[in-house]
Amino acid sequence: MSDEENSKLFRIWKTTLEMLKDRGFLVLESELTMHMSEFLVKFGENFKREDLDMSKTKEDDLNDRIFVFFPNEPKLTVKIAKRYAERMRTEKVLRGIIVSKEAPTPIAKRAVEDLSQRYYLEVFLDGELLVNVNKHSLVPTHAVLTNEEKQALLKRYTVKETQLPRMQYGDPIAKYLGIRRGQVVRITRDSETAGKYITYRFVV
Repeated sequence: MSDEENSKLFRIWKTTLEMLKDRGFLVLESELTMHMSEFLVKFGENFKREDLDMSKTKEDDLNDRIFVFFPNEPKLTVKIAKRYAERMRTEKVLRGIIVSKEAPTPIAKRAVEDLSQRYYLEVFLDGELLVNVNKHSLVPTHAVLTNEEKQALLKRYTVKETQLPRMQYGDPIAKYLGIRRGQVVRITRDSETAGKYITYRFVV
């Protein structure tokens, strides 16, 4: 693997760890602050993509785990998706992320959607994880409401969730945070007049 490819995968790996941390998973500080030289010592000069596979647990629930897969194959296929789903089934892990070099085939995309009825399986392309969208200076703070917080919000404003402003499921920050359809997001922006300005979005 070339130095350029190693550097690219290092950036993707770091962004993936930051994403998991932002989702509430346990990530070591030493992983988040790791330099390229330490990365190559950890995985070796000639590592394969699949060597980057990882498993993390939620900070507030050690039984809530997620797998992240880095397939060696350039394109995600049905066979690969089913292979990962089988591993998740065997190890009783309900969440999974596949980081693929190229977009899945149309058939594989449908297979992932079908598998997602049993497992929450997400697909990211390398290009989507080269930069952490959550660190962009123009991106306000997003936080997913718990079901209790959501119900309290709707009761307070006497509205239905569908009456809230909407956010698309495929929005980059929604995808980064693993936000699902039907959830409500609190968005906090800095305001010169109010200090903080809070809005809510219903994810569709």
